[in-house]
Amino acid sequence: KKKKKKKKKKAGGGGAAGSGASGQTNPPTVPVRKLFNDVFPEGEIQWYQNDQRWRETNEEKRELERLEKNMYNEVRQCAEVHREVRTYIDGWVKPGMKLIDVCETLENSVRTLIEARGLEAGIAFPTGCSQNHIAAHWTPNGGDNTVIHVDDVIKFDFGTQINGRIIDCAFTKTFNDMYDPLLHAVREATECGIRESGIDVRLCDIGEAIEEVMESHTVEINGKEFDVKCCRNLNGHSIAPYQIHAGKSVPIVRGGETTRMEEGEFYAIETFGSTGKGYVREDLECSHYMKNYDVGHVPLRLPRAKQLLGVIDRNFGTLAFCRRFLDRAGETKYLMALKNLCDNGIIQPYPPLVDIKGSYVAQYEHTILLRPTCKEVLTRGDDY
Repeated sequence: KKKKKKKKKKAGGGGAAGSGASGQTNPPTVPVRKLFNDVFPEGEIQWYQNDQRWRETNEEKRELERLEKNMYNEVRQCAEVHREVRTYIDGWVKPGMKLIDVCETLENSVRTLIEARGLEAGIAFPTGCSQNHIAAHWTPNGGDNTVIHVDDVIKFDFGTQINGRIIDCAFTKTFNDMYDPLLHAVREATECGIRESGIDVRLCDIGEAIEEVMESHTVEINGKEFDVKCCRNLNGHSIAPYQIHAGKSVPIVRGGETTRMEEGEFYAIETFGSTGKGYVREDLECSHYMKNYDVGHVPLRLPRAKQLLGVIDRNFGTLAFCRRFLDRAGETKYLMALKNLCDNGIIQPYPPLVDIKGSYVAQYEHTILLRPTCKEVLTRGDDY
């Protein structure tokens, strides 16, 4: 019989990209550090285009990368945790489950695999599990009994971090193949955004390319035809240590800023495709909060607010958190104090973002690193 061909390693050393890290249990309980012996697989490598091709072989640029070896290894560890957790959740989640149970399972898996230790390593922000017309920033608050339905379109958006280096990556889960063309459109748009990104590339050019790909698609849902629209007021973003939105936005429609991407930057490249208006507004009960990154000392009158701020500083710093995370930290009856911190401009609330009722929004997102010699898609896996 024929000899089995040896499988070629994918370009970009996506060795463990399948997250099928040998030795991982199901559900995942083994810290990735033990599986990989502390050296984590590189993401997918994409070479820069046109006038940046010289970087591939430039000795000075290679040396810059050697200096960052440890930091690269840490973000790759975060990415590996993301891959393994999402692969498990994707295969396990079913209609009839409560979203709060799914989120807690997902978050506990992250804590276990990354060996969570306070601000040094753990969850980077609350697990978004926004359904249908809700595009982003929805996670259940304590006592929420929302159940997954067979016709739901759920965006699972979660993050991991080590020493403040954040991995932000998301996928869309459905249980009905009627939505496949919508998911396909959004995946294609996100891939386009990744492909177009690079050192010295203008952010507005990426947005224009994404919009062209996304809006070339139409989908049929329940016998009705829809054009897929980009959610024009949602964006990708640069990421910095302990700062999920670091100041640069990557638009997903034409007409954005002419600011350019730069060497060494991290970006979350994400696109949202909708069968609705393609415009989101704030609605529903708030669950997501984050300390303002630049806030100095603000004198507080309420002792309870002072005390709560201490809890937030110790547990989350400037990373995003949700009410469930405060519950878990042992806090009770904190809503009044939390509102006071928001009113004082110390904490920013991030309510859910929704398109029109009855519409469906899908999302795909990857974290990329603009290395001196090449672009690394850190969160690439066999799944997406």
